Amino acid sequence: MKALKSKIARSLPLEARVIPCDNSGAKELKIFTVMGLKNTRRRVPAAAVGDLIMATVKKGRPDMRKKVVLAVIVRQKKEYRRPDGTRIAFEDNAAVVLKDEKGNPKGTIFKGPIAKEVAERWPAVAKVATMIV
Repeated sequence: MKALKSKIARSLPLEARVIPCDNSGAKELKIFTVMGLKNTRRRVPAAAVGDLIMATVKKGRPDMRKKVVLAVIVRQKKEYRRPDGTRIAFEDNAAVVLKDEKGNPKGTIFKGPIAKEVAERWPAVAKVATMIV
């Protein structure tokens, strides 16, 4: 997992609901921790594009429901700035469910675009993506 080049606004706090954009069987995820985040005392941890999160499956197939899964945030509504000066904002907040911590995705098809920052940081996710913005 590579470091990010741009400072991305963290817009998905704990307890946020995120839709998975893959065909893993989950329909809604609830974030309960952000992996590797160092935070200030009493500040609510939050996730941004490219972050690894742990989430519970709230809606989806019966075999997936109530499971704890690893996921990567691939889109966020809150705009963020890239080093070249462009600003990026997506229509929704979305994540990709992973098989393991190495970054291999559980699903085989992704719906919608994936942020360039995610493709650089998670190469296994970038292989499956059809559109990178």
